[in-house]
Amino acid sequence: MPYPNKKGLNIVQVDVKDVRFPTSLGGHGSDALHTDPNYSCAYVTTTTQNGKQGFGLTFTCGRGTEIVVLAIRSLKRFIIGKNAAEIFSKFSEFWRTITNDSQMRWIGPEKGVAHLAAAAVLNSLWDLWARIENKPLWKLLLDLEPEELVSTIDFRYISDVVTKEEAVQMLKAMQNGREERVNFLETNGYPAYTTQVGWMGYSDELVEELCRKYLDLGFTHFKVKVGRSVEDDLRRATVVRKCIGDEKVLMVDANQAWDVEEAISWMKKLAHLHPLWIEEPTSPDDVLGHAAIAKALKPYGIGVATGEMCANRVMFKQFLQSGGMQYCQIDSARIGGINEILSVYLMAQKLNVKVCPHAGGVGLCEMVQHLQFWDYVCLSGSMEGRLIEYVDQQHEHFTDPCVVEKARYMAPKMAGYSTKFLPGTVEKFAYPNGSEWKRMISEGVFPAPDDAELVNE
Repeated sequence: MPYPNKKGLNIVQVDVKDVRFPTSLGGHGSDALHTDPNYSCAYVTTTTQNGKQGFGLTFTCGRGTEIVVLAIRSLKRFIIGKNAAEIFSKFSEFWRTITNDSQMRWIGPEKGVAHLAAAAVLNSLWDLWARIENKPLWKLLLDLEPEELVSTIDFRYISDVVTKEEAVQMLKAMQNGREERVNFLETNGYPAYTTQVGWMGYSDELVEELCRKYLDLGFTHFKVKVGRSVEDDLRRATVVRKCIGDEKVLMVDANQAWDVEEAISWMKKLAHLHPLWIEEPTSPDDVLGHAAIAKALKPYGIGVATGEMCANRVMFKQFLQSGGMQYCQIDSARIGGINEILSVYLMAQKLNVKVCPHAGGVGLCEMVQHLQFWDYVCLSGSMEGRLIEYVDQQHEHFTDPCVVEKARYMAPKMAGYSTKFLPGTVEKFAYPNGSEWKRMISEGVFPAPDDAELVNE
């Protein structure tokens, strides 16, 4: 596929807003360590000379979003004045420029706030590219020739696992049958699991009500948050197991709550409930700890899932090599945009680990569906044992919200990465001067912000 014509595609503006939603009021998103999240994002709009726009975001939980916003502003110098078509044609070079500046990299490198900021910018650029081509992002990825797609990836630090040449061959090997897989996706969608039933802040009565709701919607896979109290976890997970029955699948998620031995001991006490996996049982950086947990729980039929807070492709490489993850959970905003996420898919495919993306939050469901569709059509060719997380939060704020029918993500048809907010969302929920935040602060629902949080222009 030829790259876009350069005319009019000089980038003239990069705008970023701190957008927050008051999800803590209902306990939505609550887990063992994140007890009161306000689902939020740093929201980037990239505009070209001819008025084309791309929209991108990186997900946060409230406080701290202002720091990501400031980091994004510091990256503008690498973007303003650049031609978008030239960026796309040399995307891996641009990726290295934005993630490896000799001064900015000191506050990374390729991790933390610096990488979250880069992800938001890169997501907006991919959305821009898809909008220029008038294609949903997943179809843009499909239409790139293997060599073109691989050219967007920086293989530094991972060539000991997968090389550019291997990546091209992996993609070429899956070109037969692509049309049939696209037709299947567009007709049948992609299987989802729900976390909506299992937030830690929910009452048992609400959990039962939500289990019935999502069973009626066709869901067969249900995830429960654990990690604060063995007794509480046993009670809540048992409630879910009784509601969904033995034939449905239960997963549990500790969100990094435990030490290694504690994780093993705790999960043995939950093993009779037959969870498919334990997600993030310990520190998201502890590769060997995850491997030890996986080894200890294998006799119980419990796998380890992790990756939503994995910092970069190098960490993923080690998790995949060590046996520390049986389910690879890429996140659309945690590492360096689609460019780096593609490299994780390639490594996971080579090392025979299933990718089951982390979603929920603000816009994550919207984004990861595109990535998993690409994987099915172009790389893995399989949905067996693969699922996309689904959380019913904040979809109403997007112009192209994800559509889940009968527990399956249906393929987006609109151009872009599904990351554009509806008109009015930013005006209402930009923090702290959006109309909804002004109201809630004036009514005492939330305290007034600290000076450091006043970053929205």
